[in-house]
Amino acid sequence: MVSARVRIIGWMLGVLALAVVTVVFLTWQVLSARSDAAADTELTHEANKFRAFAGSSSAAAFDRPEALLDLWLQNNLPDNSEAFFTIVDGQPYHRSQNSPPARLDTDAAFVRRLAGATDPQYGWVDSTAGKVRYGVIPVRIGTQPVRAQLVVLEFRDVLAQPLVAATRALAIIGAITLAMAAGACWLVTGRVLAPIRQLRTTADQISESDLRRRIDVVGNDDVAQLARTFNTMLDRLEVAFVAQREFVDNAGHELRTPITVIRGHLELMGDDPRDRAETTALVIDELARMNRIVDDLLVLAKSERPDFLEPEEVNLTELVMEVVAKARPLADRTWRIDETADATIIADGQRLTQALMQLVSNAVRHTVTGDRIALGSRVDHVGRVLLWVADTGPGVSDEDRERIFERFARGNDQVRTEGAGLGLAIVRSIARAHGGDVRLASGGRGARFELELPHRPATDDDLADELIAEEVDR
Repeated sequence: MVSARVRIIGWMLGVLALAVVTVVFLTWQVLSARSDAAADTELTHEANKFRAFAGSSSAAAFDRPEALLDLWLQNNLPDNSEAFFTIVDGQPYHRSQNSPPARLDTDAAFVRRLAGATDPQYGWVDSTAGKVRYGVIPVRIGTQPVRAQLVVLEFRDVLAQPLVAATRALAIIGAITLAMAAGACWLVTGRVLAPIRQLRTTADQISESDLRRRIDVVGNDDVAQLARTFNTMLDRLEVAFVAQREFVDNAGHELRTPITVIRGHLELMGDDPRDRAETTALVIDELARMNRIVDDLLVLAKSERPDFLEPEEVNLTELVMEVVAKARPLADRTWRIDETADATIIADGQRLTQALMQLVSNAVRHTVTGDRIALGSRVDHVGRVLLWVADTGPGVSDEDRERIFERFARGNDQVRTEGAGLGLAIVRSIARAHGGDVRLASGGRGARFELELPHRPATDDDLADELIAEEVDR
């Protein structure tokens, strides 16, 4: 996680540094261009001043160019970024009274190059004070040949010093900003990645024996939502692991009993035909019970799969009547239909029949001859579908009302050979697969088990899908 944090901060600072460097570079380019333009402006200004002076009436009295240039130098004091000097007969003659940033009048090669100028010239030259913009103005008196020049120097880097200082300040501010951004990024990414780090730590500490750890969620951002999702996943995993552990323990216990019974009788079986017949009958009965347990386990295992249900149109009246018809041969009871709903829903008819038959079998085991067992269906005022099986047996005690729906659970009045205790668990799985649930609606004398399902009426689209499915099967 630290490496990810460093990578994120490095990427962010890289982008920010690139932006700062780009701004500083572009600023320097703009200011540098302005410095060049300022040097040209100052050079043009000084050249115009000299031309105006040379064309004045006071300058007409001079018959020698060096005298004219001396008067110009006396009357014009250059700025700190400027310097003037004159060339007469190819040699440096006089210079302005200030101390220039660099002495170019002592550069023999530079002076020699400018001494031959008979027309105004401009250019750039390097010096110990940086780049210099120079201008050469030849001086002619009447028809005399050119033998003197005025050289104007504009020290561009001196002119640019305030701009350089501004650029340096901008660079320093940018560096400080980067440092502050690095600190802010470190703090922010630490807070942002803290839930992810905790998620990783929690995931590392979770084992099959300890699924109770959770992430503390703060806020409502995407990371907090991720933590909530992870906690929800852990909740589901914990429920699944606990259920699996209990399921395996209980299944092993339930299957171990008939296996032990079979093994013991087979080991003690003698040669007597009657003994063999009794043992064989007992073994077959125990194997049949084991087969029922395995079948029930398979149903419960399939109930978690998405293809557990095969939805179709189910008429509630036909469903109740069909279950009653199948239930009548099970026992001599008073069978009754309380009421039926004239409605058609989308559900798995076979699974609903299986759930109702489980409830009927449960009612038969808890009633005797002459007791009443009633079935019915209804769509209530809030749109829920109710399917129920009610009996007039001894009912269910208060302490067993919820426990009986658990896997391998039995009421206190049951003996072990009457089943594995998976029937009501199967009913609950079927109800929940439909988006509903099962409940014991009455206690005390008699019991009424209700399947509560969401009401999904059959529509034209469902009918069309069914017809298409039939055509595909053909």
